[in-house]
Amino acid sequence: MSSPRPLIVRLRNWVGDVLLGLPALERLQAAGYELHLVGKPWAAELLAGHGWPVHKQPKSLRERVALLRRLRSELRQRDPGFDRRINAVAFPYSFGSALDMRLAGLRAIGHNREARGWLLGRSVPRPDKHELEVYWHLASALLEQDAPLPERLGLRVTPRHQEAAEALCAQHGLAHGGFIVICPFAGGTFAGQNKVWPDFPAFAADELRGLGLPVVICPGPGEEEEARTHYPQALCLERVNLGVLAALLQRAALLVSNDTGPGHLAAAVEAPLLSVLGPTDPALWRAWGPTVHIVQGPGQVWPARAAVRAKAAELLSR
Repeated sequence: MSSPRPLIVRLRNWVGDVLLGLPALERLQAAGYELHLVGKPWAAELLAGHGWPVHKQPKSLRERVALLRRLRSELRQRDPGFDRRINAVAFPYSFGSALDMRLAGLRAIGHNREARGWLLGRSVPRPDKHELEVYWHLASALLEQDAPLPERLGLRVTPRHQEAAEALCAQHGLAHGGFIVICPFAGGTFAGQNKVWPDFPAFAADELRGLGLPVVICPGPGEEEEARTHYPQALCLERVNLGVLAALLQRAALLVSNDTGPGHLAAAVEAPLLSVLGPTDPALWRAWGPTVHIVQGPGQVWPARAAVRAKAAELLSR
C-alpha cells in the first residue's frame, strides 16, 4: 500500500461552509490524501472527531505565509514528491487565500475567482450549484474523477463532547429528546438581505411555548445579551463549543434555526432541523441531509409564524 500523500487544505471561514465541505474532505482522505487543515480557531473542536490536524489560521499575511511555509517544509521532508504535484486546496474563493499559498511556495488547486487564477497551481471554474456541490466539484477536479453526491455530511462527534453534552443535560434537567433548541441568530447576508427571521422573538414567546417542551438557546460569542433580552423564556446555555453543541443537538427533539451555522451543524449530525428561510436560495445554501425540513414563503420571503408552528408540531409528533 502506498504512503499517504500530504495535502494542505485551507478551510472556509464560516461553520456552515466547513460542514458543507466535509464530504469533500472525507473523499480526499479516502483517495489516499493525508489532510492538514488550516482554519478558524473553532474548526479544531468542530472537526475533532475526524482526527485531522487543524492549524489555527493567523490574522496577518506574514504569519499566515509563515505557517504555510512551515507546513510545506515539514511535509516535503516526508514526501519527496510534495513540491512536484498539486499539494494544497484553497476552498475559499478570495484573492488573499490564493496569495497566501503562492507566497508560501505551494501549488494549490482552487476556483478561478477574483482574477486569482495565476496564483494557483491549477484553477477550475466555479459551478453555479449548491455550495456542497462546489466543494465536491473541487475534489473531483483534484482526483480527476466524478462521483455521486453524498446524501449526508457525516460529522463525527467525539466521546468527550458526548460526555460534556450529557453532563449539561443532567445539570439542567433536559431529557433526551425532550427539549427544543432555537437559533435565532445569523451572520452575514444573502443577496444583501438579512438572514434573521424578524418574527423569531414573537414566535418563541407565543407559538413555541404552546408546543409543551423546554426551549434552549445557545448563543455564540457576542450573542449572549440578545439571547437574554429577546428570549427570556428560554434556558440560555452560554460558551458551549461547537463539538458539545453538536452532541447537544443530537439529544434535542428539534432545532428551529435561521440560515446559519448551527442549522448546518444539526444537519451534519442528523438531528431534526426546521430551517426557517427568507431571502436565502435553498438551491444554493440549504442545510444538507435527510433530517432537514425547510419552511419558506413563496418567492423566497419569510414564512408566516403559523406555518412554522404547524411544521414544528408535525415534526415533534413523529
